[in-house]
Amino acid sequence: MPKTSQPIVVEQLLNAPAGKVWDAISRHEQLIQWFFPQIPAFEAKVGFETRFAVESGGRTFTHVWRLLEVVPQRKIVYHWSYEEFEGAGTVCFEILPRNTQSLLRLTNEGLENFPQHIPEFSRQSCLAGWQYFIEGQLRQYLEGDK
Repeated sequence: MPKTSQPIVVEQLLNAPAGKVWDAISRHEQLIQWFFPQIPAFEAKVGFETRFAVESGGRTFTHVWRLLEVVPQRKIVYHWSYEEFEGAGTVCFEILPRNTQSLLRLTNEGLENFPQHIPEFSRQSCLAGWQYFIEGQLRQYLEGDK
């Protein structure tokens, strides 16, 4: 059994109120604008499951997401796995209101459960991916400086 590694945590202060951030992380029509355009459907409710394929490094990664926890306007927690690879983890999006701004904290746990010989599952690759999505894509989407 793999040893437990430190979670990956990415935080971004966003110039957007919590409700706007919530909509960006919980509404399908907004998720596909900044996250994965391949997401076929999304509902912010416990038990909802979706799957979609992403190509990277000559491999297919069919993401399988199942929502474990939903606290409206505050938090969404996913069970995250891939059809082609062993392993599973969790990803938590947490919104912390800061007056007219919001701090979004993303926590990714369980990376050590995935095949470590695949570059996309390295800590460095995973951290870079989350920074790209949270510090780049989501911030640009919400703040309008694309």
